[in-house]
Amino acid sequence: MGDYKTAEKRLRAICSHVFTKPNKFAEELIATANKIATPGKGILAADESIGTIGKRFKAINVPNTRENRRAYRYLLASTPGLGKNISGVILFEESLFEKMPDGSLLVDGFKKKDVVLGIKVDKGTRWLPGTDNELYTQGLTDLDKRCKKYYEFGARFAKWRAVVKILPNKGPSQNAIVETAHSLARYAAICQANGLVPIVEPEILMDGDHDLATAQMWTERVIARCYECLRLQGVLLEGTLLKPNMVLPGADCKKKYTPADNAAATVTALQRSVPVAVPGITFLSGGQGEEDATVMLNALNQPGLGYRPWSLTFSYGRALQKSVLAVWQGKKENVEAAQKMLLLRARANGDANLGKYSGYAATEGEAFKSLYVKNYAY
Repeated sequence: MGDYKTAEKRLRAICSHVFTKPNKFAEELIATANKIATPGKGILAADESIGTIGKRFKAINVPNTRENRRAYRYLLASTPGLGKNISGVILFEESLFEKMPDGSLLVDGFKKKDVVLGIKVDKGTRWLPGTDNELYTQGLTDLDKRCKKYYEFGARFAKWRAVVKILPNKGPSQNAIVETAHSLARYAAICQANGLVPIVEPEILMDGDHDLATAQMWTERVIARCYECLRLQGVLLEGTLLKPNMVLPGADCKKKYTPADNAAATVTALQRSVPVAVPGITFLSGGQGEEDATVMLNALNQPGLGYRPWSLTFSYGRALQKSVLAVWQGKKENVEAAQKMLLLRARANGDANLGKYSGYAATEGEAFKSLYVKNYAY
């Protein structure tokens, strides 16, 4: 028995050396990932580009000026009690470095609430040659320099969105899957080498008429391939987070499924593809309405779905901010009411992470409005 234990220790040491290269930030990466995955909390994704925030503002008749962007994001940062249910915030570069009129940094509000600063580091998607309008994500070339700058300025995690399409009658191409997994792994390795926890985000779009079983199959395959590449790149899995789509039927699918059906398919896909070393899975909303995204998250955390070693929580943008923007309308006198709406949606999703959401936020704001946009980009 003693010899067996010695051999096991040696094997573990060898595996650790092969798959997890030494990283001076290792302890910090693990601590940050676990802090973000704290039960009852999740991520506020406020990383809209200048163009995308302009679309949000257009819907409420607010001009897309730097002053208005600063005012809105300061509304988020200064929300009293935000840290109760928000553990991290993803920012666009403009916000990370933005200064207020008094010379203070916009992000100081988040820091005071012990909200971890994150940064969007990809540079958008482009057509992947040789495919049927599938996409790849840009931004690896100077990522090491940018990550170093972001870390020095206080960011501790990063986000990189890769997009996968389920093409009619054939699913994603092998080319697209390989490109997605490889680029996410390279991004993750570069982030960790510079002290940032990488959020690995292979988003399978809802576009199409595919059924739930098809969505589950491709989610499993794409995520499994991502973790193969993450291991090959020597990424420390304990210092990462996963941001996948929930497994949902295509937006044009005629068959109806319940949140329980979708939750069972999602958990099964994750159980078959995500290592237990990953501390948290921070789902994107994928175009679901605010209330639908909260109800789905709550369903994912109900008993009876089997072993779930990860914190199943949220990293929502539109599904946390749609009603907030509708209340704000760009007016100073509406700031307090908008902040209360943000706290309500954050609390609802924090409770959903614990499997305890009772539907109390369902009648507020624009909770049931669909947020689905075909070929969504930002």
